[in-house]
Amino acid sequence: MFYKPLVYPLLIQVALTAAVWIWLYATRLTTIVKNDIDPESLKVAADSQQKLKHVAGPSDNFRNLFEAPVLYYVAILLALELLLQNRLLISLAWTYVFLRIAHSIVHVTYNRVAHRFMAYFSSTLVLWAMWGVIAYEVWQR
Repeated sequence: MFYKPLVYPLLIQVALTAAVWIWLYATRLTTIVKNDIDPESLKVAADSQQKLKHVAGPSDNFRNLFEAPVLYYVAILLALELLLQNRLLISLAWTYVFLRIAHSIVHVTYNRVAHRFMAYFSSTLVLWAMWGVIAYEVWQR
């Protein structure tokens, strides 16, 4: 059974990751070309971080999209596998994605830590709630 309500937010989360990846390389490549930086001088992460520090937001955000969101992907795939069709779970899935979008926007633009933290913290609470709903549904069966 194909359950679209959970697939849609999953696809948007993947699209967010792709958008940040595009932003990351657009800003990095522009900076490298504009400042005539030799790509070979970026071999070592510390050197790369120093030379590209003013475009670090997209890079940091892209890395961040492979941390807690991995648990989101697993939760959605598990829910799909178990045929969980709970309205609460669907609402939480969308809420998580919207909060991650907000987190990414802050991270790659003005990067105010308090704003970024609120989006991150809220999204993580939503993620744990998703896992709570899944656990509850599994134990009810």
